[in-house]
Amino acid sequence: MIRIRLSRALTPLAGLLAIGGAGVVLGQVETSAPIAPIDDSGNFEVDGVSVDVTGKTSEEAREAGWRLAQRKAWQMLSKRLGQSGALVPDSTLNGLVSGIIVENENIGPDRYVARLGVTFSRARAGPLLGVAGGGFRSPPMVVLPIEWTGGVGEAFEQETGWRQAWARFRTGNSAIDYVRPAGTGPDSLLLNAGQAGRPGRGWWKAVLDQYGASDVLIPTVHLYRQYPGGPVIGHFEARYGPDDRLAGSATLRVANADGIDALLDAGVKRIDSIYQDALKGGILRTDPGLAYQPTPTPTPTPIDLDGLPLVNGGVATAPQGTSIDVQFDTPDAAAVNAGEAALRAIPGVGSAATTSLAMGGVSVMRVTYAGDQGALAAQLQARGWQVQSGPGALRIRRAAAPPPNGQNGG
Repeated sequence: MIRIRLSRALTPLAGLLAIGGAGVVLGQVETSAPIAPIDDSGNFEVDGVSVDVTGKTSEEAREAGWRLAQRKAWQMLSKRLGQSGALVPDSTLNGLVSGIIVENENIGPDRYVARLGVTFSRARAGPLLGVAGGGFRSPPMVVLPIEWTGGVGEAFEQETGWRQAWARFRTGNSAIDYVRPAGTGPDSLLLNAGQAGRPGRGWWKAVLDQYGASDVLIPTVHLYRQYPGGPVIGHFEARYGPDDRLAGSATLRVANADGIDALLDAGVKRIDSIYQDALKGGILRTDPGLAYQPTPTPTPTPIDLDGLPLVNGGVATAPQGTSIDVQFDTPDAAAVNAGEAALRAIPGVGSAATTSLAMGGVSVMRVTYAGDQGALAAQLQARGWQVQSGPGALRIRRAAAPPPNGQNGG
């Protein structure tokens, strides 16, 4: 069965849409957050397929138009992938097509004129096209789309037209492996406009780990309105990496605000083209600073065994470090760094590294301490921490500040 996505309800009534008189009909995305991508399947898509056919009725003409669009799209896709462009039977095509996208259509009593998009299943069409495998693709890269309007930049803080455009974009024909967050949960905290200006690799690694990505892409658009009701100019920048580097840019324009969605959709395609060219040219590569690096093992301090007590038949033994999980509050990135620094400053602590990050909640730090858990708890309490002990773990909080003099209720 062919799955169809229509941009608006169709009507077979004769003469409702005059031939040649309708404008472009754009697909819409639900306007309430979260904005989930409409297609992450990686299927092949061919857009801009024009058809002009007739039939005994409007419905018959439309069905004939869709069949013709399938044939034309298959030839275009086959040639695009270096094949001969030979046709296959309609019965085979029906099993390969996974969707028809109506970009613009005009229906008359016995005529159908439209511009359509056709989506082919990669799993079923790939073997016939000689691309059964996924082909060359980039490492997974999380998308941080930033829209600047009126001097204010927004990413996932709230819904924007730029986010909607990236949700509408079909990634099947791209060599870039996009990871597109939906804007739920911690997205607005972790992926905001300010994050693009933070080059710290440690923080970026923690963020990217939440999305299973190797690097970040920062497509940016600056929207300029010439005057109320007048032209709208979009300046698009394909940025990438923790250092917010520029791979390329483009400037597009529409006559008025009614065309902003079309402007942004065209901008996404232009940005994707820039990223693909950068990937082929070796410019778009994973930042080496974001690669996984195991926590270095601290070099043990030499211990004078002559001064140690003899046990087990006269064999001198050195004390071993204790591994303790420390749970601490992390409302923001600064709290993570402050917590680790506070533990490392305690005498006897060999290492302290966050192993489970939960921004806005309770994170876990693995601490190596040359002593027992009770001794570490005592040192923390002496430094103003509230400490709760459990089997192999400590829960620490900053002690509440004492009330001002004269306000202690006594």
